[in-house]
Parts: sequence; C-alpha cells; structure tokens
Amino acid sequence: MGTVYFSQGDQEKASDFLQQALTVWQKMPERLDARETLRILAIVYGNLKKYPEALVTFEKILILDRKLGDRGGEAATLHRIGGVYNALGDNKKALDYYSQALPLFKAVRDRNGEATILNNIAATYEALGEKQKALDYYSQSQALVPLAQVTTAQANSSTQSQQLFDEGMKLYKQGSAESRRQAITKLEAALPLLRKEGNKSLEAATLDWLGGVYNDLGEKQKALDYFNQALPLRKVVGDRGGEAATLTNIGAVYNDLGEKQKALDYYSQALPLRKVVGDRGGEAATLHNIGAVYNDLGEKQKALDYYSQALPLRKIVSDRGGEAFTLNSIGSVYNDLGEKQKALDYYSQALPLSKALGDRRGEAVTLHNIGAVYNDLGEKQKALDYYSQALPLSKAVGDRKVEATILNGIGVVYGALGEKQKALDYFSQALPLWIAVGDRGGEATTLNNIGFVYSDLGEQQKALEYYSQALLLYKAVGDLGGEAPTLNNIGRVYNDLGEQQKALEYYSQALPLSKAVGDFGGEATILNNIGGVYNDLGEQQKALDYFSQALPLWKAVGDRSGEARTLGNIGGVYNALEEKQKALEYLNQALPLSKAVGDFGGEATILSHIGRVYYDLGEKQKALDYYSQALILYKALGDRGREANTLGNIGGVYHVLGEKQKALEYLNQALPLTKVVSDRRVEAATLGNIASLETDRGNLQAALTPIQDSIAILEDLRTKIISPELRQTFFATVQDYYQFYIDLLMTLHQQNPSQGYDQQAFNVSERSHARTLLELLTEAKANIKEGINPQLLAKETELQNQLDTVEKQRLEIYNKPNSTDEQKNAINQRQKTLITQYQDLQNEIRAKSPKYAALKYPQPLTLDQVQQQILDPDTALLQYSVGKEKSYLWIITKDGFTSHILPAQKEIETATRELLNAIQYGKDDTANISQAANQLSQLVLTPAAKLNQKRLIIVPDGVLSYVPFSTLTLNNQPLINQHELVNLPSSSSIALIRQETQNRKPAPKALAILADPIFSADDPRLKTPQKQPISPSNPDLNQLAINRVTKTLKKSRAVGNNNQFTRLPGTRQEAQAILALLPKTETIVAFDDQANLNLAINPQLSQYRILHLATHGVFNGEEPTDSGIILSLVDAKGTPINGFLRLNEIFNLNLPAELVVLSACETGLGQEIKGEGLVGLTRGFMYAGTPRVLVSLWQVDDQATAELMTRFYKLILEKKLPPAQALREAQLQMQNETEWKSPYYWSAFILQGEWR
Repeated sequence: MGTVYFSQGDQEKASDFLQQALTVWQKMPERLDARETLRILAIVYGNLKKYPEALVTFEKILILDRKLGDRGGEAATLHRIGGVYNALGDNKKALDYYSQALPLFKAVRDRNGEATILNNIAATYEALGEKQKALDYYSQSQALVPLAQVTTAQANSSTQSQQLFDEGMKLYKQGSAESRRQAITKLEAALPLLRKEGNKSLEAATLDWLGGVYNDLGEKQKALDYFNQALPLRKVVGDRGGEAATLTNIGAVYNDLGEKQKALDYYSQALPLRKVVGDRGGEAATLHNIGAVYNDLGEKQKALDYYSQALPLRKIVSDRGGEAFTLNSIGSVYNDLGEKQKALDYYSQALPLSKALGDRRGEAVTLHNIGAVYNDLGEKQKALDYYSQALPLSKAVGDRKVEATILNGIGVVYGALGEKQKALDYFSQALPLWIAVGDRGGEATTLNNIGFVYSDLGEQQKALEYYSQALLLYKAVGDLGGEAPTLNNIGRVYNDLGEQQKALEYYSQALPLSKAVGDFGGEATILNNIGGVYNDLGEQQKALDYFSQALPLWKAVGDRSGEARTLGNIGGVYNALEEKQKALEYLNQALPLSKAVGDFGGEATILSHIGRVYYDLGEKQKALDYYSQALILYKALGDRGREANTLGNIGGVYHVLGEKQKALEYLNQALPLTKVVSDRRVEAATLGNIASLETDRGNLQAALTPIQDSIAILEDLRTKIISPELRQTFFATVQDYYQFYIDLLMTLHQQNPSQGYDQQAFNVSERSHARTLLELLTEAKANIKEGINPQLLAKETELQNQLDTVEKQRLEIYNKPNSTDEQKNAINQRQKTLITQYQDLQNEIRAKSPKYAALKYPQPLTLDQVQQQILDPDTALLQYSVGKEKSYLWIITKDGFTSHILPAQKEIETATRELLNAIQYGKDDTANISQAANQLSQLVLTPAAKLNQKRLIIVPDGVLSYVPFSTLTLNNQPLINQHELVNLPSSSSIALIRQETQNRKPAPKALAILADPIFSADDPRLKTPQKQPISPSNPDLNQLAINRVTKTLKKSRAVGNNNQFTRLPGTRQEAQAILALLPKTETIVAFDDQANLNLAINPQLSQYRILHLATHGVFNGEEPTDSGIILSLVDAKGTPINGFLRLNEIFNLNLPAELVVLSACETGLGQEIKGEGLVGLTRGFMYAGTPRVLVSLWQVDDQATAELMTRFYKLILEKKLPPAQALREAQLQMQNETEWKSPYYWSAFILQGEWR
C-alpha cells in the first residue's frame, strides 16, 4: 500500500503505510524488502522536505548496503544523501558524499550512475561559484552516456556526440575568442546527434553551454536563442534545477542588454524554483542577481535588501566564494552611495575569504574594488597600490577579463593624475585582452576611456575616432547601457568644440537610451550636459529645467559627486540671471559635497563658479582666491581646457585690478592652451579679453587683430548651430564682442577720422543685426522641405495636429469648474513637450534637407553695397547701435555717410520709457508727450536734422525698437511731417526681401479680411449664447495666451475687466469701410465665428494681394513659438474651438501677399533679443512670403484704429499710393484733427519691410 500511494504521489499516506511495514521487518532488517521499504520511506521524507528524517533513514540503508556488500546500492544511497545535503544548501557535505559514491559507481561499471554523479558534482561546484571545476565535471559527465541503453548505431552516435562535446569543452577552457568560436562549432555539431539519441537532458545542457559561449562573446541575441531552446527541454524532463539555471542565464543576458525589467522577470521565475528544489546556494545566487539589477537601476536600497538576503544563505551553505562575491557587491553599493568607509569595510571582509579559499581571482577583484574606492577618495597612490597587488594575481590565474579591468582602473587613475600618456599605456594594454577574450563590451569601455583621455588632451578628433569605435561595438552587442554614455561622450566633445547643436543632437540620442535601461545616473549626466549647453547658449530657463530634472536623479542613486556638479551648475545659472545670493547658496551646498567624495574636477568647477560670482559682485580678491584654487586642481588633473578658461578668468581679474602686465601674462598662457584643446569658445573669449586689455593699455592697433580673430571664431561657431532659435540666443550671448569691436573702431575713427574706421564700424554693426532673420528668409526662398523624407513631413503634420488637439484639451480643462491644478499643469507640460518636439523636428528637417545642405547664407551687406543696392536718392538710412557706455548712429544716403556718437544705453532707455509712458498712459496730455519726444529726439535724432530725403529707413537697436519714430521731432516738427518712415530689422534684410519678390507675379485678387472674431461663448452675436460664460475662474485659451506675454514694456490692455479678450467692434466698421472701396469679386471677408483658424491657414488666402487681420495678437517671451494671433475662440454654437494662429503655423503659411496688416493689439512687439531686435510676428509673415507688414506697438483705441485704417486703404486703393506713403498721409491727416491729434491714436502703427 505504501508503494502504491508513493507511486500515486500521496506522500503522507505512503509514509504512514511504510512506517507500519517497517515494524514487521524490524526483526529481520537485513532482508531486501526491509531495505527497499526504508529506501522508499527516505525518498518520501525527502519529498516532504523532512530532511533530517530522510538523512537518518538513508544512513540506516547505508549500513544495510554495506552489510550486504551491495556496492551499487551503497553508491546510490551515498548519492541520495548528497542530494539531501544539496537540498539543505550544504554543498560541501554534498560533495563529500558524491565523492564517496563516484568510485563505487565506477567499480560496478554503472555508467548511468557515474554520469549522473559527475553531473551533480559539476552542478554543486557551479553553485559554489567554482566555474572551472564545474566545467571539468560536466565534461566528464557528458562522456559517460550509458552504452547499454542504446543500439549499436546509437552507441556510435553517442560516442561521436561525447567526443564533440568533450572537444568543445576543452576549446572553451582555452579562453580565447578564437577557441570559443571553435567550441561553438563542436557543440553545434553535437546537437543533432543528441536529438537523434533522444537525450533531452543532455541536449538542454548543450544548448545552455552554447548560449553561455555566445554570451561570453557578446552575441547576446544568439545566446538568447539557445537559452530559449533549452528552457522547454528543462521543463519536459522535469529538471527544475536546470530550468532555474536556464532562466537565470536568460535573465543575465537581458541584464547585459540593459533590459533590466526583463532580467528581473526571469530571475523572479528562477527564484521559487531554487527554493522548491531546496537549492539554497542557487537561491543565494539568484537573490544576488536580483540585487545586482536593482543596483543598476539605481535602486540602491532594494539592491542592499536582496544582497542581504543572499549573504546568510551563502554562509549557511559554506559558499565562501559566493559570500565574498556578495560582500563585494554590497561594498560596491555603498561605494556608489558615497559611503566609502562602509564600502571598504565590506571589501575588507571579502578579501580574507578569497585568500583563505586560494581564490586568487576573487582576491584580485576585491583588491581592484578597494583601489577604486581610494581612487574616488582622491587617494590615488593608495588606489595604485591596490591595483598593483591585484594585477599580478589576475595574470597568475590567467583571467584576462579581470586583468583588463584592473589595467583599465590603473589607466583611469593615471588619467586623473594628469599622466595622460601613462593612462594611454595602460588602456593600450587592456584593449588587446578584451579583444582576445571576445569581450566587446569591455573593449568598448576601454575605447571610451582612451577617447576621454584624448578629449582631455584636446585632441578632439582622436577622441571622436575612439568614441565612434566604441559606439559601433556597443551597437553590435545591443548594449544600450554602453551606447548611451558613449553618445553622451561624443556630445561632450562637440560641446567642447563649440558645436552646441551637434552636442545637443548626441545628448538627445543618448537620453532615451539611458531612460530605457533605467540608468538613472547616466540619465542625470546627460540632463546635466544638456542643461550646460542651453546655459552656454543663453537659454538660462531651459538650463534650469534640465538641471532640475537631473538633481533628484543624482539623489536617488546616491551619487554625491553628480549632485554636487548639478548644484554647482544651478548656481552658475542663477549667477547669469543676476541672482547672486541664490547662486552662492547653491554653490556652497555643492562645494563640500565635491570635497567629501574627492571629486577634484567637480570641486574645481564649483570653485570657478564661486570665483565668477565674487567677480560680478566686485569682490575681485575673493574671485582671485577661488580661481587660483580651481587652477591648481585643473593642472593636477591635466584638464587643459578648463585650465585655459581659468587662466583667462584670472587674467580678467588682474585686468580689473589694474595689474595689466600680470593680466596679459595669464591671458598669454591661456591662449595656446585653448588652441591645443580646440576649445574655440574659450579661445574667442581669451582673444576678446586680450583685445580689451590692449585697448586699456592704449594699444588700440594691437587690439584689432585679436578682436577680429575672436569674432571670426564666433561667426564660424554660429554657422554650426542648425536651430534658428538656438542660433539667435547664442548670438545674443556674444553681442558684447561686436559692441567692443564697434567701440574700438569708433575710438580709432576719432583719432584718425580719415582712415574709414567708422565705415568699418557700420559694417560690424550690420554683421551684428538680425542675422537669424536673414538666414530664415534665405531658407524660405530655398524651400528647404523639398526633397525631405515624406515620413518626416508626415511627422511634422502629426505634431501640428497634436498641438491643435492639446489646445482643444486645454480649453476643455480650463473651462471645467472642477479641473484640478494637476490636470492644468499636466496639459501645460504636454504642450511644452510638443513644442520642443516640433522644434527638434524642424532641426532634423534642416539637418537632412538636401536644399539646406546646399544653402549658402548671404553675408551681411557692407556700406558700399547698402548705398549701391538698397538706397535711392530719396531715401536715407539711420542705423543705431545702443551700447552700455556709448551708442552710435550711422546716417547713410546714396552718396554720403556720417557717423555720430550718442549717449549710453541707460540714458536712452530712460528717455524711451518716459516717452512710451507719456503716450500710452497720458494720451491726452500732448504737451507732456511733446516734451518727452523732444528729449529722446535730442539724444538720438539731432544728427539727422539736415537730411532732406523724403524717406527715412530706421534700423533700431535695443530699446529703440519700441519707439514710434513718427512721434520724434526734428527742427521742432514731428519727424513724420518731413519724412516717410519705414522700419527694418537690418539693412541687409531688404536686399533678401527684394530677391524673393522681384519676379513674383501679383496675386489675382485684392483683399482678404478677417475681423471682429468672437472671443467668448456669451457673445450676443451667437444665436444661442451660452448661459455659462468663460469667466476669470475658468480662463480659456485667451487668458492663457495673454498671461504668457511676459517680455513687453507694459501690461497689455487687450483684456477687459472680466479677464476675457475684449471685443473689437471697430474692426468690423473699418473692414466694412475698406470693403466698400473694392468690388466684391476682389475680396473675401470673414466676421464673427467665421474669422477662424481654418480660414487663416487656408491656402486660398495666397490668392490675395493684401491680408488684413483685425484682431488681438499676443507674444510669449518664454516660449516665442507659443505667440500668435487670436481668432474666433468659439464656433457658431458657442462651443470652444482652437482659434490660436501660432507663430510656427505662420512660418508654415504660403503667403505671397504684397502687404499684411495686423490691425490691433501690440502686433509689432516681440521678444527683444540682443543682435536680433524684436523677434515676433513680423518675421513669421516675412518668412511666409510677404515683403512688408504693418503692425502696432501698442493697443490703440478701437475707433482710432478704424479711422486710421480706413484712411490708409483709401490712399492705397483710390490714390494708388505705396503703403509707406499712404501710412504717412493717413497719420498726418489724423494728427491735424483735434479728435485724433494725440500721437497715441496715430503713431502706434509702423511699416516694416519694403517701401517701394
């Protein structure tokens, strides 16, 4: 009965009956029946996990086996006792019993038993981490397939498979990449023979070995293929231990591939199987593996939890090698957390274990780890001592991977010590070792390190070559975790070369990869670098966004060095934003962190930042102290690029302190270093500082060459930036160089009036004006989207649609009374993300456009070209340059040129602000307006008093972009009384506009008008007005847009008391009056809900010569692409719709109109960017194809605008006057009428662009 229940799997009942049977046999224990009953009972105990009872019972059987002289039975019993000890996790005792059983199986020629015991011994050694011994025993086991169980043909087949397997194992043991490839050939040849024999267990083992070999060679996908073939075979034969091992192997491959979650999934499947079979050694190993994954994911505490579960199991099974391994891993976690002493404690526990075991490999690894801690602590000599102890051990055991790792570590130390050549020597020793063992990941790591050294040496081209080799290797093995930092390193090189656009491209490729593999530290590094690029380009807010994303990631992974660097960078941004106290707060948090972890590079950078803050605060001696500390560290590190920058900074301090000779010495030390490391941005800065110093020393001629060279470098760097937005912000950051050059030339002109220095100064001024606009107009003419991959264009359309959808969602969210702040923040962030993606896509289109690649941007016009190509006898050009200390005016006519010095920026800004305030807030106080206009006129216009040309072209600069020059006075008369006035962003822009339009055929129809849109659902014009208006508590897109208008000189008045856009009824009157001047067949008009976005972007508008948009315009200084024109915000039923014509949509219009009129609300304003002027709606329409745009500088009275527009159009349509002349006549008419006499009513509108 007991046997029956045993066969049916009912272990409890089997146990009961078998124990009863034993009482019968107690008096004749030597009978075979009694022994068999004991054997079955012992197995039952084992199945019930009653291991002590099983051991006692097997010991009784062992006594009987020996009394009976049954050597085969004794071998089987010893084997089973070993299995029980395996289940208990006591692998050492298991080996003792297996070792006793083995000679007995041999003696009785039990090939099956011998093969099985050899296999179990191999598995036990594998659990103990002794891989080489495991290999030896597996090889012996494979050779012992029992011949008695096969036919003659099968025996021949089995013999051949044994031989192939054995040869494969021998080749694998040789350890070289070539021998492993040969091993694969043997093992793959064995597979069909094993399948023919039907030996699924050995087939699974062979598949596992093949997977392991391919994994070692870095061919992860092939490894996965073999492991996945082995797994179902393990399940079929019921080998749960083998199944656990295969699952672990698969997990390990996914871990190497950076697919951490998949790795966790497979390890988590293996863990319960280890427990089921009682394999506590395997359980410990699996727990350790799970801990390792969490460590890679940056979840250090979880890693420690799993390692801490593994450690006692290692001890229970006396797996001292595994114990040392886990102690090492715990030490590594504490090292990453910055707890260096704890790390050393754990490494110090692991070291004697490895020594006691004679595990020289483990000893070498631990010594290496201790060395790495001392390296991080800045104790480089100690680090080298430990590495030097580890290196001969790795060589002695012939473990070339460990040897390569140690050589790599030594190279890193020498690199940090500034001994770059020694570093390269050690990396060069490591490289062939990685290649020999076929470890392409290790090879890539060393190539990366070599690249890093060359980058520090300033040999950026060599650095790129090594990084590129590393990148190919990482891609070949599918190692996303290695690919991401390599892309980051390439980005870093391009950033150091001043090619910020390329740097961003590589960082942008690296970031999603780091996120995909869960590498929080790598992600933080890349975010930090992106922030650094934006900071260099003058995009401080964007920089802060990226630094703020990086900071919590550093904290999450416990990387105090990274945390310190990012805190330092945030401090640097706040310094640039003139928030000095905030800057010092962040920097003072960062400095002790860098010191604590021994990050000398980070410490030096933070010291430099602090020095800069104190320099800006005027505390020059403090600045000098901090720069000097930074310099010592940079020199020690061999970081010549930052050394050069710091030398330049020290030179700058001595310059301000009046120690000019010392300043020059430091600058002359810096300059050759900048060239050696190819840091062109720092080279330009150093040259600029030398020019400034020579000027102060009175050597004006000596200053010319360095400033010219400096600007030449900056011009070249600028051309490498694809993004127009980034190009213009970069250009804004370097405007001081142009201003200095202009000051220098104008000073030289005063000393030598006949040498033409003032003409050169004008040329420099023109080079500094609106360059991005020139390039955009050139792109528009080239049609850079032609020849682009249709998928990219489809993606562009998709993003535009997504932006429209988000606008609608925003309306819905903001119109719901129960919407949460979380929902609002989420939709705002979504919109911001989409805008960024859209900009990135535009950059990608440019980068891949054949037309863009062939594009030759025009050079700005020179004085001679302006006179010959632009001006006619009736036109004079007034070009301004507003500077901190001096400003300038150049007056150019067809055959004349004069230059004039004007007051400093501050005085001009004050006078401008007073005039604008007088006009906008005291519109009826004409005396006050006149006084303010006279005051500003005296500052900026007096030199033009003798001009008699009928037309003046104004190229303003800085705050003058906001000035209505028609209000200014000459000879006690408003300027408009004597001259037509036209504004240009630069002299060169009109040349491009004319090229674009010279052969253009006029559109067939006259006028398209969109006016008087509906802004709210409670507008009485709707047939069924909504009961619930869009109120201040539920702001819609209108209010969202206007709230984001941040960079104008005053608060907009487009919004009424209820925080809605105010209706513009006068626009309907003006539209109707204008329409009366033309036949209906020549016009199209849209009022109310028909004045909507769909019509504004409709291609049919390209059929009209004039486009008149009478509605509100808004500008977002933080996100210029989120600026635009507000059209109807509800449909005919009062349902909210997207009515926001965004700037990026305007750029995409095809609008070859002769004139665009933006007849309302500050449409001429924009973000004032140094070197570009007002960047707003005007350039969007010019890019779309119109040569001239009429815009307003403030929101004018609705009726006054209608009056001006009606007069303006009558003059154009009836008297056939050109727009510039028509505008002047209309303004003069209103000026002469009492009701409209104040400049507030008539001077807001300015014409930009073509006047002919």
